[in-house]
Amino acid sequence: MAHNQFELLGQRRFLPFFVVQSLGAFNDNVYRQAIIGLLFFLGTGAEQRTLYTNLAPALFILPYFLFSGIAGQVAEKLEKSRLIRITTMMEIGIMSVAAVGFVTENMPLLLVALFGTGLQSTLFGPVKYSILPSVLKPEELTGGNGLVEMGTSMSILLGMIFGGMIFVVAGEHGPETAAVAIIALAITGNLVSRLVPAVDAAAPDLKINWNPFPESLRALSLARRQPAVRNAILGISWFWFVGTVLTAQLPTYAETYLGGGSTLYLFCFVLFSVGTGIGSLLCEKLSHRTIEIGLVPLGAIGMTVFCADLYFAQPGPVAASGLTVREFVAAGNWRLIADLVLIGLFAGIFIVPLFALVQSRTPKEELSRVIAGVNIQNAFFIVLAAVLGVAVQQALGWSIPQVFLALAIANALVSILIFSLVPEFFLRFLAWIYVSLFYRVRIEGVEDNVPDEGPAVLVCNHVSYMDPLVISAAVPRPIRFVMYYKIFRIPGMNWVFRAHRAIPIAGAKEDPAVMEAAFAEVQAALEAGELVCIFPEGALTKDGRIAPFKGGIERILAAKPVPVVPMALTGLWDSMWSKRDSRLGRLRVPRRLRAQVGLIADPPVPGTEATAASLEARVRELRGNRP
Repeated sequence: MAHNQFELLGQRRFLPFFVVQSLGAFNDNVYRQAIIGLLFFLGTGAEQRTLYTNLAPALFILPYFLFSGIAGQVAEKLEKSRLIRITTMMEIGIMSVAAVGFVTENMPLLLVALFGTGLQSTLFGPVKYSILPSVLKPEELTGGNGLVEMGTSMSILLGMIFGGMIFVVAGEHGPETAAVAIIALAITGNLVSRLVPAVDAAAPDLKINWNPFPESLRALSLARRQPAVRNAILGISWFWFVGTVLTAQLPTYAETYLGGGSTLYLFCFVLFSVGTGIGSLLCEKLSHRTIEIGLVPLGAIGMTVFCADLYFAQPGPVAASGLTVREFVAAGNWRLIADLVLIGLFAGIFIVPLFALVQSRTPKEELSRVIAGVNIQNAFFIVLAAVLGVAVQQALGWSIPQVFLALAIANALVSILIFSLVPEFFLRFLAWIYVSLFYRVRIEGVEDNVPDEGPAVLVCNHVSYMDPLVISAAVPRPIRFVMYYKIFRIPGMNWVFRAHRAIPIAGAKEDPAVMEAAFAEVQAALEAGELVCIFPEGALTKDGRIAPFKGGIERILAAKPVPVVPMALTGLWDSMWSKRDSRLGRLRVPRRLRAQVGLIADPPVPGTEATAASLEARVRELRGNRP
């Protein structure tokens, strides 16, 4: 197991796949930029160049609409490393056709091959993201997705640069150089794909329906089954909408509003891409190796703020022209530079947890088809972004800075819509802010001892009202917390607990119906393979010590003998949220920020052997003399 995302790059279960997907993105962009280079090489007129440059993206994205439904089924049915080898073999064939197009300077043939690269990407897309949960542990998903997003972003950037330089460097040998380059890259990708370890098919008995249209609708339906997943997918598609609008404006923006040309445009794209890569990599550190969807609102806020600032930083055209990158930087345009980097950075923070959430909460036998549904919706949003970007400028006469401002406002509105439909995103954001601000959480044994999948019960001492936040921040899987029903029903807070799917419980003498409903809900959660956390003391500690564990845990295990993970919290007795002080005393500010707290987990105890007394002894031993 990797203890940080970069260690994954040294492991065979991840590295060959990472290289293959990066080479694929790199080669696609080398090819597309080389086509543009060929148009200039042939002396094609501006009108015809515009036709080709508008037609090319449409040809590339069309297969996503036509064949994603089939691609998702194929990725579900076949062993994944085999499918990766098949798609890279396809790439060799497609790039061989493209190479003939370059050598013969045949533009129609190059566009046919471009459609082929879109088809190959359509087939590869579902396996690209569905393979990660099969080869990574839950605590590695955020870091692995961060590396994939960083690799994709940087490969697109480097591919654009490399492809754009082919005809500049090779001159009259440009067509032959482009042909050799794209075939060599395709062959390299296929050779590396042979190092990807075997990954079992998720649904080997699935019967493929080769009619693409009903299967596309089926994929979209699967993607919308769970509210959190559905809205995570909406967020992913919105990311592509924002990215398409932004990057489509950069060439004209660099020339008209920044006073530069193609070099300055490329510099702007570099800033955005590098920012996205950095943001993607930061997610693992910010999330403490959990799937922290609380980062999504942070990313949305950052994208909104800095996209809007592009308007205020440069609202009108400039008189200068032909500025080089050095001259642009020397002129002190640091605000614009920061805006572009930070838009990319927060976009990376926005997108990575969304993909991790989709992967972690979708059944593995459906994940490839759900990713296919994601790709269909992404393609729609990309086309919509391109159409709207042109429409608001042509029909409404908006300037590019006004487009950026409108994009910022739209981003804020869409984010509010997503977070209102699924409050879990915003509530996790508030919890993440609070835990990150007030505590330094030391985690021991959680990654090794909390099961990566399947049902389990977590039992822990109960020190403060913040205990569930600390535990959630440390455990990468979603948790159902059992809590006292009177707290669950507090006006104004009830919707928070419902959003987190907490389970209210009462004592037998207080409300037998609530108690029975709680045990039934716990059993249903365990039957569904979820994690359930209980505090067997039944109340917050009044003196900092662990109270005797009650027998509810034994009743749970009698009905469903799942593994039980003993856990101990330390360092929270001094919190303003414990019962150390009187009610008035609890209103004081915390004694210090960034207080050290700990969560320690022991190996699971078989449900058939666990008792309240034995689990209490384990938790006492874990906690030791630590307050």
